[in-house]
Amino acid sequence: MSDKLRKVEGYENLVKNMDSKAVINTDKSAYDRAKQRAIAAQAQRDEIRETTREINNIKCEMHEIKSLLKELVGNNNGD
Repeated sequence: MSDKLRKVEGYENLVKNMDSKAVINTDKSAYDRAKQRAIAAQAQRDEIRETTREINNIKCEMHEIKSLLKELVGNNNGD
């Protein structure tokens, strides 16, 4: 290990950069798991956003259908 990096006592996967004082996790599999969780969370947010858009579109279409039905009923009552 270089002079700039020192193991953190009691933690197998942590080292401390003596220049910046940053503590660095060297466990690549933990990093990969964290990246996968972030990707999955983003996918879930995207899915929720898309579902919300679809619901809003359906609401607009229902409003349009309702307006057209009211117009049709109004025209039939006027006959």
